[in-house]
Amino acid sequence: MMFTGIIVGLGTFLLIGAFHPLVVQAERRLGVKSWWGFLALGVASLVGSVLVKSIVVSALLGVLGFIALWSIHEVFQQVKRASRARQSH
Repeated sequence: MMFTGIIVGLGTFLLIGAFHPLVVQAERRLGVKSWWGFLALGVASLVGSVLVKSIVVSALLGVLGFIALWSIHEVFQQVKRASRARQSH
């Protein structure tokens, strides 16, 4: 039996779940400057995914890289969401 798909799927699920609060906290503590950290993590993860030999680790690093890069967009969206929330109170 092959469990690669299940492992990568579970890892993806957990990474996405972890990044939601991470983006919120990064924006709260560092503001939009936090996008540089997500960029660095994303690029490093994608480079790492090309260099490792394990298919599972490579796939998870690739997923991490793209989630980190997508988080750049989410940081800027979080600024807008936080601003709207402050205005409504």
